[in-house]
Order: sequence, then C-alpha cells, then structure tokens
Amino acid sequence: MTTFDSSLKELRDLLALISPLSANLGKAADLLESSLKNGGKILICGNGGSAADSAHFATEFTCRFKEDRRPYPALALGVDGGLLTAIGNDYDFRDIFSRQVDAFGKKGDVLIGVTTSGKSRNVLDAMEMGRKREMKTILLSGKGGGFSLGIADVEILVPECSTTARIQEVHGFLLHVLCEELETRLPRE
Repeated sequence: MTTFDSSLKELRDLLALISPLSANLGKAADLLESSLKNGGKILICGNGGSAADSAHFATEFTCRFKEDRRPYPALALGVDGGLLTAIGNDYDFRDIFSRQVDAFGKKGDVLIGVTTSGKSRNVLDAMEMGRKREMKTILLSGKGGGFSLGIADVEILVPECSTTARIQEVHGFLLHVLCEELETRLPRE
C-alpha cells in the first residue's frame, strides 16, 4: 500500500466517524449567525497548521466562500508577525492570542480556538480571555481534547484519531462547512 493509499484510507475512516459532530457544528453556526446579525465579529486562533487554517477561515469570511455577498468581519489572530513577536518577547508566548482577544474582543463576538491536541496553552488562555470579555467561544480539537475539554461554549472534537494531519484536514472541512452554512443563513447585502 502506498502512502497515498494509506493516508486516503485513514481520512475516509475518519470522515465516516464525524457525523455526530453535526449537532455541535449546528450550535457553532448558531453562535456565529447570532453574533454577525447583531454587529459582532469573529476572532480565530491556532498554532502552526491551525494558524494557517484560522487565516484561511477568516479569509473565506471576509472575502467570500461560494457566493458573492457582503463581507463578514473575521480576524485571524496569528497573522501579524510584528505583534506576535512583540507580545511573545515583552510578555510570553502564552499571551500572543489572549492579549489580542483582550484588545479586540467584546461581548457579542465569537472566538474560535483551533488546537489539534487540545493542549495549546496560548489557545486555551485566549479562550479564557474570551470568557472574561463575555464572548461566545467555539473550540475545534482532537486527540481526546487534552485539557481543553469544558473550556468552550461549543466543542467540536474530532474523534478517534491521533494523526495531526488528518485532524487538521477534518478541521478544514468543518470550517468550510461553517462558511457554507453561514452563507445560506446570512443576508447577502
């Protein structure tokens, strides 16, 4: 079996297990819809590949996904190298997202944290700051959720997988589903 074949089998097997995530994905869509309809914005953060997924999601929201429509306000918190290095240097790497949530987040906004392991302290600290700022929180995780379980209003946990790449692929799929769902719910103008 080739690497392609084994990776494809692993992804297919994982996709067959994620149907139960539909309920929490619907709850996440409800939080995002309510926030955007009431003038809120979306903040999203993650490390490494999850930072790239966060930037991708924010882009789909602010530009467009499938339909030509008004932009939805979404900010990826991992894209400003100057800000990240200043906070990491002057404070701590754990603070790179929580300081931004404190600066930009407000009641009625939604914070999405993405961590394949559930153990990214800077994402978890951001989620705690989101709660302090009275934001709604959504967590996408995997690998059993780590110590992140119970921290968010809505948790979307990729089941029974220890492969980071496959978890990230499912996170990307789920974020795309959220984009598509919200484009059907929100006004185009």
